[in-house]
Formats: sequence, structure tokens, C-alpha cells
Amino acid sequence: MGVTMDFNFELILFYALALSGIIALLDVLYFAPKRKKQQSKKMPLIVDYARSFFPILLLVFSVRSFAYEPFRIPSGSLKPTLLVGDFILVNKFDYGIRLPVIHTKILSIGEPQRGDIVVFREPPTESRDLIKRVIGLPGDRVSYKDKVLYINGKEMSQQFKQYGTDHDDSSASWKVVEKQENLLGVTHRIFQIPARENDDFDVVVPAGKYFMMGDNRDDSADSRAWGFLPEKNIIGKATRVWMSVDTPKHPVRWERIGEKIV
Repeated sequence: MGVTMDFNFELILFYALALSGIIALLDVLYFAPKRKKQQSKKMPLIVDYARSFFPILLLVFSVRSFAYEPFRIPSGSLKPTLLVGDFILVNKFDYGIRLPVIHTKILSIGEPQRGDIVVFREPPTESRDLIKRVIGLPGDRVSYKDKVLYINGKEMSQQFKQYGTDHDDSSASWKVVEKQENLLGVTHRIFQIPARENDDFDVVVPAGKYFMMGDNRDDSADSRAWGFLPEKNIIGKATRVWMSVDTPKHPVRWERIGEKIV
């Protein structure tokens, strides 16, 4: 149910940036004046690489840390909204500015709203990044009965759209029902699996935390499995699909490119 690779690309990029920056700085302060005195124009290969790549790494690191970050969808937990093989852009500043690597918020700009699709570090281990929809805000009472959501006692209406099928990587398939859910004004599509048993619950969201669920309601490991999402784990808001590839067959889903995520 993750969104990214298991290794920490942000940390690798930070180390590469730091190393190239240190080498470039040492060259400016020490090696370059020494070469000038020796009337030598030959720059060591490692210094040449460091000075060439540092501005590129700085630009990529800055954009990725403070503006937008790309993610890939490897699982079907948000079907039918997001598909396996979708590549999405995540807005990193809508919910506030955080320091890279340590992820401490230094400027609060906004907070997640009900219905937002959010990328976050999986609690409690933070070992991988996940993506789910915000269902419950701090203080909300969230109930689920017979596969219908209730927020603060109000039913979230569902409108039948069509019957269909879903499948996994093993080519196994099963029947699903596609519905349109109205999440207090945010309308979006969901999948339900009639053959799966109901997973009823009734919880109150604590302060500073959120209740998250996948749109593929009966096939998503979300707050029902690992609990509430702490605000500090949030990475950003999913905004658009910038590329989509049907992994088993490798064709590009051209109609999904540029699609706004709601």
C-alpha cells in the first residue's frame, strides 16, 4: 500500500548535495587559488564533477523539499481515484513549510481538509510513504456501519454508479461496486467488494491527528489497521497525475495525464 521506494531518496540526495557542496567550497577557498599560483588550469575530475552537479542538486533538492515532489502509486488502495502505475505530484507547501530530512515544521500555512488525498510517512514506524484520503479531522466522531460512513452523526451519502471487477498482480479478480460518495461536499468515487464482510467501527479523532481511509474501501490498509495519523507525519497533498503507465502491459494512459486529483 506504499507510494515510494523503500530507500530514503531524500537522505541520499541530501548527502550528495552536501558532499558536492563541500568539495566545491574547498576548491573555491583552497584548491583554485593554489592552481592559480601554479598557473595550472587543470581541475581535478572530482572537483569538476562536484562544481558541475552542485547547482543541479541544489535546485532538485529545493524544489523537492519545499515545492513539489513526485510519487508513484504501486497499489490499488485508492482505486478508482488513483490507479496502479499513476505518477503524481504532491504539493509540499499547502500544509506548511518543513525542514528537509528532519521534517520539522517551521511555517504553518494550512491544515489538511476533509476529502484531501494526502501522502504521509506510515505510522508508527515511518518506514515507508503511504497515500490515503482524509476522512476524519481532529475532534470528529467517525463511524462506519454496513460500509457507510457517518461523520459527527451525519450519513455520507453514496450513489450507485456501476458494477465492475478489480484485480491484483497475480491476475486474480473479483467483483466490485463503484459508488459516488459525498464527503460533506467533497464528491469522489469509491470501490466496495460485496463479498467482503463489513468492518464497522466508531471512533473519535484525537487532537493533532487524522483518520485516513483508502477509496478502495474493502482493500486498503489504513487507519482501520494502524490507527490515527499524527500531523507530524504528513508530507503533502496529492494534486495531479503527471504520468500513468499500465504496468503489466506498459502502455501509457494518455487520458490520465494532467488529471486533477479529487
